[in-house]
Amino acid sequence: MTNVSSEPTVSDPSDEEASKPADEAGADGPPVDGSAEGAKAGAKPEGGGDSEASADAGDKAATGDKAATDDKAATDDKAATDDKAGPSDKAAESDQTASEDKADEPADPFAAFAPPPEVVPTRTRRATTRVAGAVGRFFAHEWTLAAIGSVVLAAIMTWPTLQHPASTIPQDIWDPTLQAWQMSWAGHILTTDPAQLWNANAFFPNKYSYAFSDTLLGYAPAGMIGSGPVAAILRYNIIFVLIFALAFFGAYALARQLGAGRTGAAVAGAAFAYAPWRLGQAGHLHVLSIGGIALALAMLARGHGFSLTRGYEPGKRRWGWVLAGWLVAAWQISLGFGIGIPFAYVLLGIVLVTAVIWGYRHVRVPSVHRPFGWKLLVADLGGGLVFAATGALMAYPYLQVLKAHPYARRSEEIVGLFSPPLRGFFISPPESRLWGDAYAAARGSLPWAPEMALLPGFFLYGLAFAGLFVSTWRLRHRLFLGLGVVVSITLAMGTHGPGKGEFGYLALYRALPGFDGIRTSGRLMVWTTLFLALLAAGAVSAFAQRAVELFADRTKSDVSTKAGFLPRLATLVPLVLVLAEGLHTPGPHPTVPPAPIAFSSVQGPIMVLPTDELTDMNIMLWSTDGFPQMVNGGSGFTPRDQEQMRATMRQFPDEASVQALRDLHIKTVVVVRSRAQGTDYARSIDAPIDGLGLERTEQGDVILYKVQDESN
Repeated sequence: MTNVSSEPTVSDPSDEEASKPADEAGADGPPVDGSAEGAKAGAKPEGGGDSEASADAGDKAATGDKAATDDKAATDDKAATDDKAGPSDKAAESDQTASEDKADEPADPFAAFAPPPEVVPTRTRRATTRVAGAVGRFFAHEWTLAAIGSVVLAAIMTWPTLQHPASTIPQDIWDPTLQAWQMSWAGHILTTDPAQLWNANAFFPNKYSYAFSDTLLGYAPAGMIGSGPVAAILRYNIIFVLIFALAFFGAYALARQLGAGRTGAAVAGAAFAYAPWRLGQAGHLHVLSIGGIALALAMLARGHGFSLTRGYEPGKRRWGWVLAGWLVAAWQISLGFGIGIPFAYVLLGIVLVTAVIWGYRHVRVPSVHRPFGWKLLVADLGGGLVFAATGALMAYPYLQVLKAHPYARRSEEIVGLFSPPLRGFFISPPESRLWGDAYAAARGSLPWAPEMALLPGFFLYGLAFAGLFVSTWRLRHRLFLGLGVVVSITLAMGTHGPGKGEFGYLALYRALPGFDGIRTSGRLMVWTTLFLALLAAGAVSAFAQRAVELFADRTKSDVSTKAGFLPRLATLVPLVLVLAEGLHTPGPHPTVPPAPIAFSSVQGPIMVLPTDELTDMNIMLWSTDGFPQMVNGGSGFTPRDQEQMRATMRQFPDEASVQALRDLHIKTVVVVRSRAQGTDYARSIDAPIDGLGLERTEQGDVILYKVQDESN
């Protein structure tokens, strides 16, 4: 038998055709000489018939499919296995191997180098991505960061107000408890019987008793949450922190809208919110609530497209911001007239001056187009009407109080008692950590230091003075702001102003309605602080910009790059100094006296002993559990009939006091034993009641007297 391997190899045309696909397969295909090696392996001497069958099977594999060119298909082991198998089995197996190899082989050899196909997101994923992006942009926005930062800073600067917010209260337990009652009453009555809003449960039987002081009516929505004394204290503490945050945010927004940089605006916010004089007013929530003033002015300026650096820009007009500004102004005036009345007159003055200037320029230079727009006009008219209506509705009950109690009007003598001298604007209140102790002797020279120590901050004075010379604002704007500082201080001095106030505060007192209801002229310090803050913002903004430019020149870098980080960081020093002046001493946060247990079950009208203006403020807080009508009540105004009743009840129980109770239809007298001891009302603890028509019971620290009808 002839050995096939000894004969010279002759290329067959069919073999050449079979090798073409392997050549075309490139780097991803099997080697080109795979079929030749398979042929040699298949030619091993295993017998003549077997050799021919093996050769036939090799030919079929080479001509039947491209995959027959694979190296593995031509190995010695595969050839030996194929020799043992029949022709049909070997062909089937070759077909199966070829199919598997084709499945592994990519259709396009260059597909491995192509980028992965784009994955089309689902509708849910697209919506989630959109929402996440919107949330991210919201929290990264300047105004969101400013708002959050304002709240965090307020919590730090007013600490430990939020340490025990349900049991302690800032400053003292008198005025703050009155104001906690005011917010609770507004929230309670507006959800139960709105028509009786002004007829509060205190000062019975007087009408319009809710208007005996600044009402804080704007906080009524907060008063609708929770009930009882504990909720009232917690609510007060939260509002107390938030009003500082709003003051900072409002002044920041106003300074930014007028054209100040971020650092300058932060200085303005810190100065407006944490001026040292405000530390001395920690017990007067209506005086601290000034954030709406700056915020309303910022919104109105934004809506009208106005700034101090760019002037009037018609393209930036937004009627929505205008309307929002008027609504915020209306809310601000609803908090009280002590701060609200001057704000109303300032707004009126701004409107009149702006209208005159715009009309003059429109007529004087007709070639210059200064559009206003009907939308803006409607927003101003509508918002102004809302503001005016709010003021009128708020004024009505106060006018009724003056009608019923003419002596409630603040006389010029009372204004003189609370008018601060000029030196008071350079004296710090005792609550200032930085300056309080240093000015203890100076405060002793003031007739009434709590209302006359009105230092806005020495660092603020310095920055504002620098702002007169170096500032982002134009020269005329700096002069106007400086004039505002001088005028506001002159007015705040009251009867200590020029001509003993004849050319200042007293002129407004006699000419403008509402000023005769303001007892303390020094609270106009709000406007002095705002003008100083804006001057300081202009100075710090100019310093920051100049520092960045100098740094960029020296480092040969772009101002917009990170090269400006260090100089901007250095300009934070004024902010730190202003905040340092606003730090308060670790002052008292006294625990509020809890209400007696028996107090929650009594039915009105009642009278609680002992009674005086300050003690009644605590009793008003206790009455938030059910709001029974009661003779007790303390505020900035005391009705004469209440004074007479207090004097009469010093002899309780006797015939005159019992008859006075019957005349007012008072059914219950509550005596707090621990408070009555050692006072003018100590007799009410254990005096005999025989023949007086009284029934006495004791519940813990409380003694209850039931007043029986005369027929009994």
